[in-house]
Amino acid sequence: MPTLSCKPGRPEVFDSHFHIIDQRFPLLANNGYLPGNYSCADYLERMRGYNLVGGAIVSGSFQAFDQSYLLDALHTLGPAFVGVTQLPITVSDQELLDLEWAGVRALRFNLKRGGSEDVAHLDTLARRVHEAVGWHVELYVDSAKLAGLYNTLVALPAVSIDHLGLSKAGFGTLLRLAEQGVRVKATGFGRVNFDVKTALREIYAANPDALMFGSDLPSTRAPRPYSDEDFTLVIETLGEAAAEKVLCSNAVAFYRGRPDNNK
Repeated sequence: MPTLSCKPGRPEVFDSHFHIIDQRFPLLANNGYLPGNYSCADYLERMRGYNLVGGAIVSGSFQAFDQSYLLDALHTLGPAFVGVTQLPITVSDQELLDLEWAGVRALRFNLKRGGSEDVAHLDTLARRVHEAVGWHVELYVDSAKLAGLYNTLVALPAVSIDHLGLSKAGFGTLLRLAEQGVRVKATGFGRVNFDVKTALREIYAANPDALMFGSDLPSTRAPRPYSDEDFTLVIETLGEAAAEKVLCSNAVAFYRGRPDNNK
């Protein structure tokens, strides 16, 4: 495992959302889009100035159900990092156990861009992976669509939602979900159409355990890619004590503590 930089005096960071794109492994064009290479070495170099204690490698739409890139990245980055993958409804129990052993800790449904299993299987598959291997489920979804999913999501064992829900439409539903224990990734600030500072304050007030910071590197297709100022914004907006939870401990508890439920 590469040695992670420890920067005295800088807050610890568990990067809850980033992508590794390795063109040695299968990639599928999504709406005509194929990303450029972004290796583990690229990621570690970009995060060299951070007090990085681990993170979550998230499968993108263009990786679909391929696990080979993820297994390689988890092996390269080491046990401080976990995987978030996409799986078909036909996945076997043995495949789940093998992925769990390799460091995968969550199942992703990509409602925004596709590449994952259909949302019709959300309840069934989310419950199955939680029962079999203790994983939670993650959704890349516009919050405008959350009202129709609300009852399903609050009933699931453990859930997180990417990129602050993306849009102002439905943000009230996102806050209600956070109050019920659903986690929200403080990621992709350049993807949203509302004031990030206000959103961070309101979600933290609704549930101090909900927000989990992530870089979203390499910010594929984002109108504005990740900037170091996004990291600073979290601290300046919430204050050091709250920022510590958002930057690190909330995600560590969620990915490593294996919550039994959303509450």
